[in-house]
Amino acid sequence: MNPRRKKRLTLAVALVFGLGATIGLMLYALSQNMDLFYTPTELVQGKPDGTKPEIGQRLRIGGMVVEGSVKRDPQSLIVRFDVADVGPAVTITYNGILPDLFREGQGIVAQGVLVNPTTIEAHEVLAKHDEEYMPPEIAEAMKKTHEPLQYSDEQKQGSVQ
Repeated sequence: MNPRRKKRLTLAVALVFGLGATIGLMLYALSQNMDLFYTPTELVQGKPDGTKPEIGQRLRIGGMVVEGSVKRDPQSLIVRFDVADVGPAVTITYNGILPDLFREGQGIVAQGVLVNPTTIEAHEVLAKHDEEYMPPEIAEAMKKTHEPLQYSDEQKQGSVQ
């Protein structure tokens, strides 16, 4: 084999090996940092494909805060509350200051570690606003431009006939 071709072949093999190793390490790092999303029902009963999270696994869970379930520790910032969707409730423990939009009956997303099959120790809680939310400026502008029409008595009678 020509020394020039041998050098090119060695360079090409090294390049392919280096690229493969880089992609492999990136995929490994991504799989270690991936947080899977579950609903409370999926957490307790498993996803439709049969997968259930393992204790110690990092995950995200989303649902509605159950009315009357928020318990605050008076000596610290620890808060315990239940989250549910259409099925069973899951308990979330959080040590920190909750977002301003957090309240009972509100949708939240918590990120944390599964402590036991129905308890999560969260390190982040995000409160979701409802779908009807509208900034006050937009609500005021819509109220002005879309005021209900005031019909006179004659117009009301004419539309009935």
